[in-house]
Amino acid sequence: MTMISKAAVGIAVGIAGIFVGYCFYFDQKRRSDPDFKKKLRERRKAKKQAQNATSKIQDLKDHEVVQRFFLQEVQLGEEMLSCGDIEGAVEHLGNAVAVCGQPAQLLQVLQKTLPPQIFHLLLQRLQPISQKLSTQIAMAEEDVE
Repeated sequence: MTMISKAAVGIAVGIAGIFVGYCFYFDQKRRSDPDFKKKLRERRKAKKQAQNATSKIQDLKDHEVVQRFFLQEVQLGEEMLSCGDIEGAVEHLGNAVAVCGQPAQLLQVLQKTLPPQIFHLLLQRLQPISQKLSTQIAMAEEDVE
């Protein structure tokens, strides 16, 4: 066995201490910035708007677009569920069920994989989500005409 010298341990501890001090200093500097909370709110708002913008389907008649939208919504739902955002997850999974070709089979899979309370929340919100999505599709068709 090799013994690590006290000098090497002291140097390693010193470097670690400098690094931790560096982290604390710049975190304090970042948080004391007067625009920090404003920038943070703007970043969160932009992220939320980007997610809402991606939830709009363009053309329901194009099978490839619908398939891409379905997969995107399932992925977003899973990501939000893993982050703890149950409301957003239910919204995205509901969108996926609404455009799915075989919603009964998808609901069976979701029933097996989701916790019961989240699955029941999804079932409760499925009708309003389907109506909202059909309204978006109708508005998109009117814009095209």
